Amino acid sequence: MNESNRMDRALEETGLTDIHEKIVGKIRIDETDAQRLFETHDLNLLGYLANLANRQKNGDTALYLLNRYVNYSNYCILSCQFCSFARKKRDNDGFQLSLEEILKRGKLALEAGATELHIVGGLHPSLPFDYYVDMLAGLKAQAPNVTLKCFTAIEILHLGWLARKPVPETLARLKQAGLDSLTGGGAEIFAPEIRREIARGKESAEEYLEVHRIWHEMGSGSTCTMLYGHIESLADRVDHLRRLRKLQDRTRGFTGFIPLAYQPESNRLSVKHPPTGADSLRTIAVSRIYLDNLDHITAYWIGLGLDLAQIALRYGADDLQGTIEEEHIFHMAGAASPAKQTRQSLTAAIREAGKIPVQRDTFYQPITDEAA
Repeated sequence: MNESNRMDRALEETGLTDIHEKIVGKIRIDETDAQRLFETHDLNLLGYLANLANRQKNGDTALYLLNRYVNYSNYCILSCQFCSFARKKRDNDGFQLSLEEILKRGKLALEAGATELHIVGGLHPSLPFDYYVDMLAGLKAQAPNVTLKCFTAIEILHLGWLARKPVPETLARLKQAGLDSLTGGGAEIFAPEIRREIARGKESAEEYLEVHRIWHEMGSGSTCTMLYGHIESLADRVDHLRRLRKLQDRTRGFTGFIPLAYQPESNRLSVKHPPTGADSLRTIAVSRIYLDNLDHITAYWIGLGLDLAQIALRYGADDLQGTIEEEHIFHMAGAASPAKQTRQSLTAAIREAGKIPVQRDTFYQPITDEAA
C-alpha cells in the first residue's frame, strides 16, 4: 500500500476526510473541526494534513532569523503564577541593564550580522518612560538598519501608565523613537478563568488584542503567541486560536504565530503533565490548519529543543525562529536548550528536514535563499 492509499484509509478511519477536502479546497475549517483535530490520536495523519496546508502557503522553504534577545530587566510588579523569570527588588537574583549595557549588546549583535534585536522585560517598578524611549533611540542611532522588535502588550500598557498617555499615543511615541515591531508575548491563554489561575493581575485577552489592533492599524506588524500545556483544556486552545484569527481577519497585522510550550520549573503553578513532544507537534499542526489567514508558524526551538523543532517542520511549521544569542525567560523556567544557535546549525536542521533554508527578516520576508 503506497503513502497516498495509507492516508486515504487513515482519513476514512478517523473521520477526517471532510477536513482533508477543506484543506485541499482551501476552505476554512471551524472550531469544531479544530477540536476534532486536537482529539485525533493519529499524529502521523495530523502531520500529513498540516504539512499539506503549509505547502500550499510556503512550498518547501523554511525560514530562520539572525537575531539577538535582550532582556533588560526581570524586576516585575506582577506575580504571575506560571512565571519563573520575574523577581522583586528584594530578591538577590534580579537584574537590570543600564542603557550603556543594552547599547553594548546592540553593537555586538550588529557585528554578528543580526538583523533584529528582540527586547522584553518585566514591568519594572521604577524605571521611567524616558528609559525606554532613550533605549530605542540609542539603538536605532547606533544601528539604523537593525529592526527593533520590542515589548509585549502588557509592557505597552505599563509604559502608557508611566507616560500617562493612552495606548495610541504611547505606541506613536515609541514608534517615533525607533520601535519597529511588537513581540507576541503575554498572550498566554485567553480564557478568563484560566488566565486568572496562571496570570492573575495581567492584562485581559481583550486588552492584549486591543494593543495589537491599534499597532496594526498604525501600519505596523507583530507576532502572536499561545502558552500551552499547563492547566488549559483543548477547547481553551481552540478559543485562543479563534480570537487570534478573528483579529487577523480584521487587521492582517500578525506576521507569524509562535506556540510556546509551558516550562514547568521554578514557579508556583502546579502542573502534573507538562507538554510532551507529541502534544507540541499536535498543537503546531492544528494551529497551521486553523490559522488560514496567518502565513507563518514558528517552531520555537528555545522551548522545544532544536531536534523537536526540526521535526515540527514536517508538522506545519515553516520557521525555526533565530540565533537568539541570549535568553533568560525560558531558561529560568527550566528549558534545557542551549542559549543560542548558529546560522549553520539552523540551516543544517532545515535541510535535514527536507526543506530549503531561507534567511528572513523580522516580518518573515526573505533575505537570502540558501539554495540560490
